Amino acid sequence: MTELLDTLLTELEQFGKANDGATTERPRRMLNITRDTGEFLAVLIRATLARRVLEIGTSNGYSTLWLASAARAIGGAVTTVELSDYKIGLAKATFGRSGLGACISLVQDDAGRVLRRSADSVYDLVFLDSERPEYPGWWPDLRRALRPGGLMVVDNATSHPAEMAPFVALVSADVEFVTSLVPVGNGEFLAVKTDQGWSDRT
Repeated sequence: MTELLDTLLTELEQFGKANDGATTERPRRMLNITRDTGEFLAVLIRATLARRVLEIGTSNGYSTLWLASAARAIGGAVTTVELSDYKIGLAKATFGRSGLGACISLVQDDAGRVLRRSADSVYDLVFLDSERPEYPGWWPDLRRALRPGGLMVVDNATSHPAEMAPFVALVSADVEFVTSLVPVGNGEFLAVKTDQGWSDRT
């Protein structure tokens, strides 16, 4: 990681904590992932060679920087989706300062629409950090857009277990996915889409 990027990440962390401590309005809160979650995501991207990354829930772009830095190192890129005008503006400023703008595609749209438009098996890794009640409705398109062998990572699995429970149950019951709960940061729910053809080749 470059000194410029580390300085920017630290600045965003401080801004996020100060901002979220000063407002209770969810649309104005950053609700950023923790630094150890960012490190975890970066390792996952490198380890799985996830070159086609989708993030749903950009906020001010903090998590996107972790994803994009790792993706760029292996020749990949990140598409990140955010609906809020306010947060789109913050994210654009963040990406402009990061030196990672060339490997980030910022999409202002409803995540459900983006997923419905997504091609089959188009993403290597999907990171969900958005409106948790919406996840079950997105699931058919999420599972379709994730390639066999691809990984889905969902934030807030332990910080908001009740909100996450319906989605966790839905994914865990799908025979094409193998899941795990990792106690990093606010809790990360991991789901790998199994390659159904793999067992036939062994």
